[in-house]
Amino acid sequence: MTASNPNRLARRLGLSDAVVIGLAAMMGAGVFAAIGPAARVAGSGLLIGLAIAGVVAYCNATSSAQLAAISPESGGTYVFGRQRLGDFWGFIAGWGFIVGKVASCAAMALTFGSYVSDRWGRWLAVGAVVALTSVNYHGVRKTIALTRVIVGVVLAALLAVVVACLGGGEASMDNLGSLSGSGGWHAILQSAGLLFFAFAGYARISTLGEEVENPARTIPLAVPIALGVTLLVYVAVFGSALLAVGPVALGASQSPLAVAVSAGSLGVVAPVVRVGAAVASLGVLLSLIVGVSRTVFAMASNGELPRRLSAVHPAHQVPHLAELAVGAVVGVLVLAVDVRGAIGFSSFCVLTYYAITNAAAWTLPPAERRWRRPIAVSGLIGCVVLASTLPRASVAAGSGVLGIGVAVWFGLSRRSAAS
Repeated sequence: MTASNPNRLARRLGLSDAVVIGLAAMMGAGVFAAIGPAARVAGSGLLIGLAIAGVVAYCNATSSAQLAAISPESGGTYVFGRQRLGDFWGFIAGWGFIVGKVASCAAMALTFGSYVSDRWGRWLAVGAVVALTSVNYHGVRKTIALTRVIVGVVLAALLAVVVACLGGGEASMDNLGSLSGSGGWHAILQSAGLLFFAFAGYARISTLGEEVENPARTIPLAVPIALGVTLLVYVAVFGSALLAVGPVALGASQSPLAVAVSAGSLGVVAPVVRVGAAVASLGVLLSLIVGVSRTVFAMASNGELPRRLSAVHPAHQVPHLAELAVGAVVGVLVLAVDVRGAIGFSSFCVLTYYAITNAAAWTLPPAERRWRRPIAVSGLIGCVVLASTLPRASVAAGSGVLGIGVAVWFGLSRRSAAS
């Protein structure tokens, strides 16, 4: 917390801290939660979908990084959109981010619960939300300490999966089948939209802009590093799992990596998959709650959400009421939604958020630009294409919720004009 303004957040996070937050937000989500649906849709073509999702994510990452370096405040594209495109687009970005990432929180909590216990999974998921909300409530440094442990465990578990899949004796190029899949390019693009869910975590770095030291240097470095490491790990895990059992087996299973590991002579590693999935889900959930609460904090500070949510805890220096509110909403959703629907809905809302990010980056003058303008244009087009190819139910639900956000915006505008 700065001495001059006790109502703002303290800059405590260095480069390694920011990279770890990005890794924790991304690492594991696609491997354990999205690989199955992507394999069902596109077969081995999910590898092409992964590459497409990675390219779109890179474009989005560069736009996010250069905007966050210029405007290092909590809120991410909510702030960037307001500054570069106008209040309406900033509000829609913030609204889309909050509702999309709240769905992501629920998906990750449910993934944790399902890997730990089939019978008590939902209640364990609620318990995880309560526990991690408490960790975040007690300060961002405690969040970083736990996040480092989680990232280490997940990387070790995924390494074990790759070794078991490639060394178990079942890996074969024949298992890949056709890279085009039975649904052609539409299926591949849909898999890219679903797998984008795995890359969206770099937004956590941007939304923590107010807590990062030397943000003009740290954020542009941390975002590409975290994204690059994650993409390399995903390529290794996806490729080895496909070589081990093929896309049909992966798409038919609720725990696809466990199936891939169990197929070979190193099936003893299978329990590691459950541990890795549970820990990865907790890591993503921990980071998601941080990012969503910071956007709630920023919107509340501007009066676009209840102002009480902008309160900063005097001792822990975090937006504690925003974090409690996010935790409460996620806990309720965990009892009402399923993982697959939450992933599609989240992807649609977050792709909308990044479309606005790229549009905002496109407006930057040459003196403030760190990457060429065509990259932002490519990111904008990519977001629109991937969002439109998602399952119809996800598109319909996401469009409806964004429509509610538009109605809320106009309601707030009329009330402000009348006062």
